[in-house]
Amino acid sequence: MRLKDKVALITGGAQGIGRAIAILFAQEGADVVIGDINLEEAKNTVSEIEALGRRSLALEMNVADYQKVEEAVNKILDKFTKIDILVNNAGITKDNLLLRMSETEWDAVLDVNLKGAFNCTKAVSKIMLKQHRGKIINIASIIGIIGNPGQANYSASKAGIIALTKTTAKEFASRNINVNAIAPGFIQTEMTARLPEELKTRMLDSIPLKRFGMPQDVARACLFLASEEADYITGQTILVDGGMVMV
Repeated sequence: MRLKDKVALITGGAQGIGRAIAILFAQEGADVVIGDINLEEAKNTVSEIEALGRRSLALEMNVADYQKVEEAVNKILDKFTKIDILVNNAGITKDNLLLRMSETEWDAVLDVNLKGAFNCTKAVSKIMLKQHRGKIINIASIIGIIGNPGQANYSASKAGIIALTKTTAKEFASRNINVNAIAPGFIQTEMTARLPEELKTRMLDSIPLKRFGMPQDVARACLFLASEEADYITGQTILVDGGMVMV
């Protein structure tokens, strides 16, 4: 097992990509904490993890509120005494063209996607710095690299995630903490299911592998970065997009 007896916190882990990461981590021997705004869904994921024979914990977690994040981290320490892996996966979208985008729409996305990653990284890194070890994985997006009409807030937040990854990787490297990002392309989740069919068709045409990704595709990349196999990798962004973007 590649993550035997590790303790992982996954934000936004109740469903979609976060849930896939949580289940795979548990299958590989990790105890997993699900931090999510939707506590009931988080509890459902916890039940699945416990059925695999691993310890788990569901926490109602608003990543945009630093005090709430700190309270959640303290609860994790009370139960597990350590945190080995942080996956900053929580994210939302509020799409609109820039000229129509409200300040509320802008702030909501930046608060959850970017400030949320900052809050969780700051709180958890304090623990990892004392441990002299840790893995932090930030879920970005190819939209943070190429941009997309109607997603100025989302693309800015995800580009910020990539920059945050590079800076924190440099700051934490001396304490044996690896920080990397994953930039998914078009992954089949509830969020992408709401997109218009003509947009899905257009996006499919731009993917060399000619298929959409699944949450498990992102989870497997995440597992690699969380494992000892990636101990000499830090500050990098791995694109999981079927070849849609080549940089």
